[in-house]
Amino acid sequence: MKTYPRFALAAGLLLCAALPAFAKIERTIEKSFTVQPGGSLHVETQGGNITVQPSADGTVKVTAKQKIRADSEAQADDLLKELTLTMEQAGNDVTVIAKFEKRSGFRWGSNPVQVDFVVSAPASFANDLRTSGGNVTLGDFGGKVRARTSGGDIKLGKLGGDVNASTSGGNVSLVEGRGEVKLGTSGGDISVGHAVGPTDLSTSGGNIKVESVENVIHASTSGGDIRAVIVGALKGDSSLGTSGGKVRVSLDKSAAFHLDASTSGGDVEADGLTITIERGGRGKSRLAGAVNGGGPLLKLRSSGGDVVLQTL
Repeated sequence: MKTYPRFALAAGLLLCAALPAFAKIERTIEKSFTVQPGGSLHVETQGGNITVQPSADGTVKVTAKQKIRADSEAQADDLLKELTLTMEQAGNDVTVIAKFEKRSGFRWGSNPVQVDFVVSAPASFANDLRTSGGNVTLGDFGGKVRARTSGGDIKLGKLGGDVNASTSGGNVSLVEGRGEVKLGTSGGDISVGHAVGPTDLSTSGGNIKVESVENVIHASTSGGDIRAVIVGALKGDSSLGTSGGKVRVSLDKSAAFHLDASTSGGDVEADGLTITIERGGRGKSRLAGAVNGGGPLLKLRSSGGDVVLQTL
């Protein structure tokens, strides 16, 4: 059995005694608003999660879950005095904001009050969602979407309007986007199920996967692979590039476009394509030429892997 010097044991006990044993106290506040279809929802919180799902009626229902680090109910009440919780309606728009004014002297490293929001709203609503350190989850909505988080994941359902979503430290996923799609992350993966409109995807440290896109696509990553399926004819110039992985593109055999593909760390393969080669060749580091007579530009780049094109 291991033994420890008495002075080390005593020092450890003193350190434990000096640290406050804060509990997590939770409070819940709910509020509902009667609205008409076609309005908007704005939700903002510091460090908490945001979840928004479509409702079955003309009601916006907000649940604010307050999580307080305190050693007593009385201290929790005192801390909540510094929390500004706004839940209000202006016409057909609903605004929900939680903001904690951190007092001087706090040494906990983060706000002792965190508010998670769970909201239901009509499916036609537009959504503007922002958190400084949590996850954002959004269901199926028809309106325009803007979502931001500084340290969590963003999960988006089937969306009918334009989408602009970004995170500084997590993954971004979208089931379906029927409008213009712009997704970005500084440290995670991006995945898209189906995109109808123009699509712009960028990550500094992850993979990009697009199961199907019907429009122009621009995708870039500094540290992962890119896989995309382009359905139908190319509707405009597109580009996919990575500095540290492979690029794999699948497209219709009859698609007409101008190919410009190159890699610094592998080969370019183009199986099943009818191409008039202008520069390079199949199995080399570059392949450029007109596919099925030419058309919009498809630019593919990799600095660390193969570039592969294949037909559906």
